[in-house]
Parts: sequence; C-alpha cells; structure tokens
Amino acid sequence: MPEETPVLLSRDARGVVTVTLNRPQRGNAYNEALLRALIAGLEDLAADAAVRALVIRGAGRHFAAGADIHWLAEVAAYPPERAYQASLATTLAMQRLNEFPRPTFAVIQGACFGGGAGIACCVDVALATPQAIFGLTEVRVGVSPTPISTHMVHAMGLRQTRRYALTGERFGAAEALRIGLVHEVVEAEAIEARLATILDETLLSAPGAIAVTKDSFLGANGLKLDARQMALLAHEGWMQRASEEGREGLAAFREKRRPAWYPLV
Repeated sequence: MPEETPVLLSRDARGVVTVTLNRPQRGNAYNEALLRALIAGLEDLAADAAVRALVIRGAGRHFAAGADIHWLAEVAAYPPERAYQASLATTLAMQRLNEFPRPTFAVIQGACFGGGAGIACCVDVALATPQAIFGLTEVRVGVSPTPISTHMVHAMGLRQTRRYALTGERFGAAEALRIGLVHEVVEAEAIEARLATILDETLLSAPGAIAVTKDSFLGANGLKLDARQMALLAHEGWMQRASEEGREGLAAFREKRRPAWYPLV
C-alpha cells in the first residue's frame, strides 16, 4: 500500500493555511519525503501574498515524534553525500519555518519529541494540551540535535536547552510552558477556540508590518541562518549520526535494549 501524502495543506477563506504532518501511523515522525514536502510547501506559501497565517498540526494522536527510526536506518546505509543531504533537509525545513514571513502557530498534542520540539521552537505561537509530552531525545540514540540547536536556544535559552538536550529527559506541558517551549497550555476541548481567538487578533495586524517586524526581530538579533551556518549544522548532525555511537544507539533502540555506553554495575 502506498504511503499517505506526508504533508497536507488546506486554506480557508481568510488566507489561514493549515499544514498537517500526515504520518499518523508513525506518530508523524519525519522522513525525507515529509521534510521535502514541508520545505516545498513552506517555500511556495512564503511567496504567496494571499497567505495570512500558518497553523501546523499533527494528524492523529501525536504532534510529531521526531525522526522516523526506520528512515534513520536507511540513512545509515546512504553514501556520504546523500547522508549529508538528508541531514541538511532537517536543517533547511526548520530554517524555512523559523523565517516564514507570516505568523506561524503550532497546536501540539501527544508526543512532541526531537524535531517535533524543533518545530515548536520555530513557530511564533505554540499551544499545547496538558497531556502533551516533550523531549529533546536525540542523545538517547547516539545522535545530536544540531539541525534544531539554534532554534532551541532561541526559544528556551541556553540554560534550559543545555539541560534537556543533554539529559534527554521527557517532560510535560507545564514544564514546556515554564521554560518557554510553548506559550500556553490549554485543555483539549478549549484549544481550538483559543487558537481561533489568537488568529482573529493576528488578522487585525497588517501583513506587511508583520513581515517586517518578524524579519527585523530575527535579523537584528542574529537569529537568521545563512547557507554556511546551515551546512555546518547539517554536517555536525550527519557526522554524529554516522559515528559508532550513532550506529549503536539506533541498534539499541530497535532492539529495545540499553545502549553499550550505559554503565553496568
């Protein structure tokens, strides 16, 4: 059976576009197809003056469970240039979202791990249900979250990013709110109404002024990534993923065992 379309786009009469990550059978974990579709969609929408706002959702129970472990196993067998390009796709998708010229929103439920948390860091407004679970879990499988590292620091500050990106701990919505990963925690039955209210407030703002303000905030504070920076982040991520630790972490995860680096006493 062919895989579902990995990213769905819909637009309402106001110009509000909904981007749905559509791999619910994998918890919306991303693979290269999803990343490429997301990049292409963001680039097309950024060039469309009729777009007023963008809302990112995850299909099914979860928002986004990070990188698809099955895809990572495929990437491990790629030749070097293709493996680097796979890492660059993650970096590019996050950069395109972070610098999208219109207001961006995320509605987060269920799992929000790894690159899913990266998406939360890159939007302008992140709303979560109380049941959402977060984690910067890459180090648990021997890889590094370099493609999303700058965005995590921008959203949560270096202090909180250092803790959660190094420990790999999972944490709840209340902690995500405290550290700045999300803006509001709203009960599931009320979150759509809350989103509608914030969207309506945003649509009162001039789109040109929003674009200039957002670009100025990012640019004046050194928060925009150029091609060289993205290449470096992608290279660091690829090299760690291709390392002995990366291979062992992937194997341990798939075999449901502790990795070799865990000390036995």
